[in-house]
Amino acid sequence: MAYISNTPDDVRVMLGALGLNSCDQLFDDVPEHHRFPKIDLKPELSEMDTLAVLSEHADRNTPASSLSFLGGGAWNHFIPSVVDALASRGEFTTSYTPYQAEVSQGTLQALFEYQSLIAELTGMDVVNASHYDGATAVAEAALMSVHASRDARKKIVLSRGVHPYCRSVTRAYLDAMDAIVVGDDLDHSPGELAAQCDSQTACLVVQFPDFYGRTFDLDGLAETVHAAGALLVVHVDPIALGLYKDPGSLGADIVTGEGQPLGIPVSFGGPYLGIFACRTPLIRRMPGRLAGETLDSKGRRGFVLTLNTREQHIRREKATSNICTNQGLMALRAAIYLSAMGPTGLREVAELCYHRANYAAHQIAGLPGFTVDFTTPFFKEFVVTCPIEAESLVEMLLPERILAGVPLSRFEPGRANDLLVAVTEMNSKTSIDTFIEALSRVASVNGKEQGAR
Repeated sequence: MAYISNTPDDVRVMLGALGLNSCDQLFDDVPEHHRFPKIDLKPELSEMDTLAVLSEHADRNTPASSLSFLGGGAWNHFIPSVVDALASRGEFTTSYTPYQAEVSQGTLQALFEYQSLIAELTGMDVVNASHYDGATAVAEAALMSVHASRDARKKIVLSRGVHPYCRSVTRAYLDAMDAIVVGDDLDHSPGELAAQCDSQTACLVVQFPDFYGRTFDLDGLAETVHAAGALLVVHVDPIALGLYKDPGSLGADIVTGEGQPLGIPVSFGGPYLGIFACRTPLIRRMPGRLAGETLDSKGRRGFVLTLNTREQHIRREKATSNICTNQGLMALRAAIYLSAMGPTGLREVAELCYHRANYAAHQIAGLPGFTVDFTTPFFKEFVVTCPIEAESLVEMLLPERILAGVPLSRFEPGRANDLLVAVTEMNSKTSIDTFIEALSRVASVNGKEQGAR
């Protein structure tokens, strides 16, 4: 269909319905000193000249096609061409939320297929479609746990291994509820965290692998948490589930995750996809929407919104959430990715991440001045303690088009020399060796400078 802008008559009719005389009056409630200033634009350019200017600006960015070892919630994974080819079709890119579900069969089926795939991946009963990102999914899980507790529990035991952004958003959600968040003051093991669960605890939230890449054994954790009457929330990297036990088999009650690795590009931090799954008894507390399969009056397969608990659809006081969205296009990309990869492909990706990360870690640990903690197994990320400040190291490697990792000082001020390094299937042995050689030069230069002093 063609997209046609509003005509002057259209604008006049809409303003009249609002009782206004001009579009400027739409902004009367915004103080003038807070409004966007008048833009002094340069003379218009031709399309060819405009593209040349934009390309010049784009060349100033450090592209993800560099040797990227960035992680910490946004990873450089391979995206099969079929994901872009299908997800960019007009019928998908122009559709959003199925407010008239009966005439949105294609959108509902896409969401249903996504839910089915994530349910199989996580080992959970039901999956919604979906949340903004992993952080909002974790926050909604904590909120849901509080609401699900019949004895008004408001204590959340939150692991320090959960991504700092997820913890920050969770605290923001719970602030108005006078909830108590404990556990992330120290680097506790999952077992030590479970021991903090008591009669006031709504849930324990852990991450697997955790923010530092570590893969703690979660066997038996659910039993301890459930004995205290609390729920177990596990925040996952979906790629890791191609190799490790799914949270459902470990007894998790709610599973959340960042869906970015499932066919969604890094994109400067978004839009991303918040995975949210739970067990059947919790379904009516689950925020968002649930697409289901049914038969019409003629026995034909069809799709419906089985559960719709957003305040846009029901009474506000009965809504389970008021800021979640279906993230339809991102959920679609994840569904296409998982369908294209299949169980075997997903396992191969996970194995490549695991083995290449371990190869890189052992190579780095052999460099003078660099150390890696191998006490706890890790998946695709690990922490490197550098001989110089991690921020400085990252800056030194940028001219070589190497994105060395994420300095942990950005999250924890006391860890100036610690660097979080991520290795995915996109990092070949050759690229890892190039990275190692560059780190070796950094260590050599640093050693000479210290010797000169």
